[in-house]
Amino acid sequence: MPLLAIAFMATILTGCWDRLEIEERAIILGVAIDKAPASEIEKPRNITFVGENVPKTDAPALRITMQIAVPGRIPLGPSDAGGGGKAGEKPVWVVSAVGHTIDDAFNIAQQEVAHRLFWGHLRVIVISKDVAEKGLANINEYLRRNPEVRRTSWMVISEGEAGELMRVVPQLERVPILYILSTMDHAVQMGKLPNAFAGVYWTASSSKGTDPYLPYIRMVRSGSFEVAGLAFFKSDRMVGKTEPLEIGAYMGIKNIQAGGYAVLVQIPGTDTSVMYQVTHRKSRIDVAIRNGKPEINVKIHNEGNLLEKSNENIQITPEIIARIEKQLTENGPSGYGKLVRKTQQKGSDIFGFGEHVRAKEPAYWDKEIRTKEKWEEMYKKVDVKLEITYSVRRVGGKTT
Repeated sequence: MPLLAIAFMATILTGCWDRLEIEERAIILGVAIDKAPASEIEKPRNITFVGENVPKTDAPALRITMQIAVPGRIPLGPSDAGGGGKAGEKPVWVVSAVGHTIDDAFNIAQQEVAHRLFWGHLRVIVISKDVAEKGLANINEYLRRNPEVRRTSWMVISEGEAGELMRVVPQLERVPILYILSTMDHAVQMGKLPNAFAGVYWTASSSKGTDPYLPYIRMVRSGSFEVAGLAFFKSDRMVGKTEPLEIGAYMGIKNIQAGGYAVLVQIPGTDTSVMYQVTHRKSRIDVAIRNGKPEINVKIHNEGNLLEKSNENIQITPEIIARIEKQLTENGPSGYGKLVRKTQQKGSDIFGFGEHVRAKEPAYWDKEIRTKEKWEEMYKKVDVKLEITYSVRRVGGKTT
């Protein structure tokens, strides 16, 4: 009996048999994906195929650029106490590789890295505009099948070369990819960007009544970049982008309540402008079937504050506030309508109107639409009616 108990205990006390030290992993923090020019396609090295002739694919060759954490050099805090390496030592190692598919490129990169590539700490995936316009089906399939890739990793589209974002050294952060991550996270906290994680993108791309979107960024100076809008997709291909201020309109339609964008508004009948910032949003989407076609009715109410005025001699009275609210309400629908028309021209329903039709008119959907492709074509002709209202909640004050 004691021997049997010992044998049983031996089978459950093996918790460390497959341990892998953190120093024995090549921890990927960020990945950039670009289209590789013909000059970068090397002579076959027989790493992922045999022979001199490269198997043909219908996709362009890709260049991947990875930021790999160097053990002991990642800063642990503002003062870097207890870690972070010596001054001047780089906390990340940038590795590039070119392959004829995304999997091919990572296999070639693995050949140059001693330790196994580990995706568990991947935070940001940057994809160039050129690659996104060709389609992300193969890239998404590769990432979604990898169980180590978190669905809360950010995916962004870069206007220029994505690999450059892996090499810049920002002033506010020693690790470039962490600067991109904090920029995205803080933009969400300030109400300037919706959550656009990889999981959100993949969910929308699999939905029958919604098309995906991703943040669109561009370099503005060495070591810095800006959020320049949202890249919107039709299925897996990027077909257009919004302006930065249109992000706020998108968030309003989607009932994302936190507001962060501010606009200059001229007070009617004066030469004075005021800065109005939306702080709260509330929207409602209704669906009706008229003449055999869906009709979308969107009602949005924005609350905000007056932050600044250009003329100190103008007093902000209740009558002035009413005029400002009227001016905002009259001009508001044009900006929202421009964004909706822009997406309709490309057949990209990033607002999820199709899901509202599918949920509220299921019989009509099953009879007339049924597929994502059919909805994308129908969306171009759908009548979207917008009712936008504004109110001023607070104004600045001063003592005399």
